Amino acid sequence: MTDPSQPLFLFGPGYSAQALAALWHGPVLGTYRSEERRQMLERSGIHPVSVNSEADLRKATDSAHVVISAPPNEDGCPGFARLGAFADTATSLTYLSTTGVYGDLDGGWAMEWSRPNPQSERARRRLEAERAWQDVSDNLCIVRLPGIYGPGRSAFDRLANGRARRIVKEGQVFSRAHVDDIASGLDALIRTGARGVFNLCDDLAAPPEDVISFAAALAGIDPPPEVRFEDAELSAMGRSFYSECKRVSNARLKAVTGWRPKYPTYRDGLSAIFAAAS
Repeated sequence: MTDPSQPLFLFGPGYSAQALAALWHGPVLGTYRSEERRQMLERSGIHPVSVNSEADLRKATDSAHVVISAPPNEDGCPGFARLGAFADTATSLTYLSTTGVYGDLDGGWAMEWSRPNPQSERARRRLEAERAWQDVSDNLCIVRLPGIYGPGRSAFDRLANGRARRIVKEGQVFSRAHVDDIASGLDALIRTGARGVFNLCDDLAAPPEDVISFAAALAGIDPPPEVRFEDAELSAMGRSFYSECKRVSNARLKAVTGWRPKYPTYRDGLSAIFAAAS
């Protein structure tokens, strides 16, 4: 088991990583590029580490639990570029990837041993980043995440800003996870010393239009009209999301760590967000 006083180092302390930081009992460090970001980290109680200082990055990595959440770009994984050469000094490494690496399974189940078949450039880059980290460390946990939602990033926000759409494609389902469950799942994996690949998601893959309808009903407003997928005039990125249909299993994470999602379905998560905001 992990010593709870050990430091946690976040390379790319974004939405999910900051939720994990809120659970951590030891010191938390995080990278920054701009002065504005540095000040934000300090206000959040996260010790800022310049992404441009190799000496500071080395010091932060040494004997820490390192979580890499910065997304890859056309040049590869920025975390690997900055930390890969001395990753073996970390107590543990956790790389946050995406369930998009599985590609389209026509509604079937994505298990950790399912063959990756990325069908978008974003997913291909994630898989390349996974393999880069696997090549330099056996002390590695790869966590594949689905759609992420939570306070400030949910169907309520899309309804409020007019961006919510009920696009209907027969048989289409997505898996998702509440940000608090992502944080608790990552915390469980790090503290139990888990290694290998894990899916982290809730228990119910569901049609996206059902999520919008449920949120609208909670808010007491009419949902946007249904639009057939064929008539939706989606962007290239939007079409790429709908080109993949799968159900993601979290059984391995539960078996290895004992973790259970606080919000096992989107209904539980959205109800909690609505209640907190009311």
